[in-house]
Amino acid sequence: MNCFFRGLCMLAAVWFTSVQAWAQPTMTADMDSIEIGLVTCSPHDEVYSLYGHSALHVHDLSSDRSWVYNYGVFDFKKPHFVWRFIMGHTDYCLERTAYFQAWVDYYAKWGCRVEEQILNLTPGEKQRLLKALDDNLRLYPVYRYNFFFDNCSTRPRNIVEKCLEGTVSYAARPDYQPSFREMIHHCTEQHPWAAFGNDLLLGLTADRTATQREQQFLPANLCYDFDHATVERQGETRPLVLRHVVLVPLAQQPVKSAFPLSPLACTLLLLLVSVAIFALEWRRQRIMVWWDGLLMLLTGLTGLILLLMFFSEHPATSSNLQILVLNPLALFFLPLVLMRRRTRWFNISFCCLVAFFIGSFWQDYAEGMECVALCLLLRYMIHRRHDK
Repeated sequence: MNCFFRGLCMLAAVWFTSVQAWAQPTMTADMDSIEIGLVTCSPHDEVYSLYGHSALHVHDLSSDRSWVYNYGVFDFKKPHFVWRFIMGHTDYCLERTAYFQAWVDYYAKWGCRVEEQILNLTPGEKQRLLKALDDNLRLYPVYRYNFFFDNCSTRPRNIVEKCLEGTVSYAARPDYQPSFREMIHHCTEQHPWAAFGNDLLLGLTADRTATQREQQFLPANLCYDFDHATVERQGETRPLVLRHVVLVPLAQQPVKSAFPLSPLACTLLLLLVSVAIFALEWRRQRIMVWWDGLLMLLTGLTGLILLLMFFSEHPATSSNLQILVLNPLALFFLPLVLMRRRTRWFNISFCCLVAFFIGSFWQDYAEGMECVALCLLLRYMIHRRHDK
């Protein structure tokens, strides 16, 4: 399936190149009439766009023709897209379109801010960059997407740096030293369920401080760094950006209606029900195994997803301490608990919960996970009392 997808993307790229040959600048064109810019689009309400977007814009001033090189093309309608995304097997395509204004209008419709940084390139650098983009489009249009380290923001940066005649130096930002998770939280602060899903799947790696270069996986950070970057060659220094233009100002964005309860509210509600059932069991001295079964089924099935993420190619999912609460082992012990057989499950669960709370010093858990842990702790306490 992967080879088939790559083949389709390559065929599409070849077709797209041929039908738009009229729009492609020749290598003999006057490079002084060519402008190349980094275009940055602010986020909008769709989940896939919460982090913004970057692309490269080539403008031929002599003919007023423009086209966009976009590394962010994917098809979420492809078979097994969700499964492939979870396992880190998502392939993205480079696409070139000659309809720059239509591309800008799409983001303007969502109320996004669209800005362009015209790069301060020599004629030779422009020529190399255009050739590199063309070669990339013809020969390697498909790449394995990686959210943190290889995406629509890092790809334009890398190809620009590769084609420069000097070395790019980014101005240091000593007061901005976030972790990967903190940067994601900033992007999802108005979307609590998206933040919850991210935090549920991301492990310890997401809580380490990102280097300045790693921070550029977010288009807004790359845009800021380009504005403050210089190119150094043989003792001479020039700014990387010639000028910064706002193509579309930020406008009011359409917002979809969201689920009325936050993740924290849902988990607090679950905890309140657990406390009420615990109090009733304590008073009647009788255990409601159906509640044990429901919690074990809920946490065990979710734990299976976390277990799969340990084998994913995503770089920050293989060390997730939340699996100590969302434990897939609960499904193994579930039949014994429902049959009221003696089992060590609740002692095992207690040890995992202790490790979970200790691990909170190193990993920032998804909102409300502590409430789920307390629900399971109550189950240990009632079974401990009943066994005496």
